[in-house]
Amino acid sequence: MNANDLREKTVDELRELLASMKKESFNLRFQQATGQLENTAAVRNARRNAARVNTILNEKAAAAAE
Repeated sequence: MNANDLREKTVDELRELLASMKKESFNLRFQQATGQLENTAAVRNARRNAARVNTILNEKAAAAAE
């Protein structure tokens, strides 16, 4: 996921994307806890992608506040 691609999306699209990422992160953690997770790097990538979306949302909020 590229930050430039995320900047082109609207705030509503970003919020929906963040919600789906949080669900994915939950599912990955659940799989890890039960020993079913094969790709352990997926947890890290999901967490970083969610943080990336949060950063873009915060940037848009700060730009709107000015």
